[in-house]
Amino acid sequence: MADTAARHLYLARHGEASEDETTLTESGRRQAVLLGERLRGTPLSAIHHGPLPRARQTARLIGAQLDAVPLHQSELAGDYVPYLPTKEELPPDAADAMLGFLAQVPEEERDRGPALAREALEEFTGTVDGDRPRHELVVTHNFLIGWLIRAALDAPEWRWMGLNHGNAALTAIRYAPGRQSSVLFYNDMRHLPAELRWTGFPPELRV
Repeated sequence: MADTAARHLYLARHGEASEDETTLTESGRRQAVLLGERLRGTPLSAIHHGPLPRARQTARLIGAQLDAVPLHQSELAGDYVPYLPTKEELPPDAADAMLGFLAQVPEEERDRGPALAREALEEFTGTVDGDRPRHELVVTHNFLIGWLIRAALDAPEWRWMGLNHGNAALTAIRYAPGRQSSVLFYNDMRHLPAELRWTGFPPELRV
């Protein structure tokens, strides 16, 4: 049997974006730089990022703080709906609101999302071949982060909904041989000053 080693997967949502989402705000750029500085002591082998400008710019700013970590653009790290639940799967008191939210998402993101989400699980999760642990960062969007956390916890597929992630916050998941996947920490913002935390959240959810 081939040797396998642990994968340490770090997930970050892009920095705060402009209203039209074509670029990062000044706060978003600061968030990305500070996240890059925090990751300097992490032995990253790669930074994967989605193709949209806000994710691509965030990844480049993070990478500029690190020592020659390669950047890889991937559609799998893009912004899409990873799973479309039926009404019967959802909590009865929230089903209509959740389905109403999904109906507002562009049709393309809903139609192509589930296939991309399955590929993302294959690409980004699980142990790695060989005897050396691997550390990778995925700079992506709220939906995919929720999907990967849901999978790590063996939660129902619809449960990617309701997991909110702050801009440039950090989550870490470990996939170790012979063990269940572990969410080591979630939505960690300690590298950000108070004024840069909780962006990307509805005001009522900010602490």
